[in-house]
Amino acid sequence: MSDVMEKTATNAISLDEAIRFIWREAELLDTQDYAQWLDLWTPEGLYIIPIDRDGDARIDQLNVAYDDAEMRAARTKRLKSGFSMSSAPSARTVRLVSRFVEEAGDDGSLTVRAAQQVVEYKFNRTRLLGADVTYRLVRDGDRLRLDHKEIRLLNSDDSLWGIGYLL
Repeated sequence: MSDVMEKTATNAISLDEAIRFIWREAELLDTQDYAQWLDLWTPEGLYIIPIDRDGDARIDQLNVAYDDAEMRAARTKRLKSGFSMSSAPSARTVRLVSRFVEEAGDDGSLTVRAAQQVVEYKFNRTRLLGADVTYRLVRDGDRLRLDHKEIRLLNSDDSLWGIGYLL
């Protein structure tokens, strides 16, 4: 076996490993452990929530979020500081992530598409958000890192305003 083939086989990301990573990420968001959540990311990773569910998610399009590392850090700081009106007080959330579909990348990455439901409780009301989420995971030494997360909400045109947490 060539060195390149051996390295790729050794570094391959299994769907089971990816699912465990995605579930862990959901738990960190539900517990608002943003420091550990930020540590899941590659430095060049992007966190994207496009407004147009069916449009292109590009920086030159209108997006709710198009965050690089600096913007992710600023967003999490704002959410925990009390200076964000939509996050004071913080909502309680529970995320359910399922329907995992894998797409292997040519570069050793693994892209996983999944369905997500977020149940939010705040101000004595409960709200449910549904989304299709795409994750691109890469191996960094002995751990996985999140290199891309794109959240396409089912009702992005009417439900995003006032969300005071990360999806």
